[in-house]
Amino acid sequence: MKHELHCRGFAAALLLAALPFSTARAESVPLRLVILGDSLSSGFGVPEGYGFAPALATRLRADGYRNVEIFNGSMPGDTTSDAATRLAADPRGYSADVAIVELGGNDMLTATEPAVVERNLNWIIDGYRREGTLVVIGGMLSKPELGFVYNVTFDRLYPKLATRWGASLYPFFLQGVFGHPALMQEDGIHPNAAGVQRIVAGVAPMIERNLDAAAARRKRVDARQATADDAPSAAPARFPF
Repeated sequence: MKHELHCRGFAAALLLAALPFSTARAESVPLRLVILGDSLSSGFGVPEGYGFAPALATRLRADGYRNVEIFNGSMPGDTTSDAATRLAADPRGYSADVAIVELGGNDMLTATEPAVVERNLNWIIDGYRREGTLVVIGGMLSKPELGFVYNVTFDRLYPKLATRWGASLYPFFLQGVFGHPALMQEDGIHPNAAGVQRIVAGVAPMIERNLDAAAARRKRVDARQATADDAPSAAPARFPF
């Protein structure tokens, strides 16, 4: 798998990108929340300002999370392979304190082997966890037409990855939305503006818990750095005159 060849490079570049933030970070520096997904989180088909990212930003501000910078790196049509390719090409651009990984729907719609989907997602999450990024996985469910074996294998990969990497799992990104005409666009695949609001309402508490944990981690890092800066320097070695 070509993405596996870049795994160390991706993780290393993410770590380097995080270094300026991991030393003496002031509280004024916002936490960076990155959304890595497909059309479900890109704002596809809804009026500008009503997509997942702006709706989530509004919710976070209302809940008191005002020191958060959101970067929406979602691209309509992206498969897990496409997203991995983008990360390999620009790891610094996707560096984050918290990352929402919402991928796999397009793989499923094209009946991509679950093992391939799992391998790609594993590579993506591995890179983030090596950096210390907290990950929220937006899960997907397969359509019944793909058959029992595919359904079971595909649906199990998200809980498996969450357990493996200690990531938070929102089991189905379209939970409470899919199958409800009032919350879906006419294509029956993408949420409308009301559906986006429903998604945000469901997943926001999980995202906020991860932002809290990231903020606490930042304080611990800053405290350690301050302690190191205040520590007395070692006495110079005495020359043997």
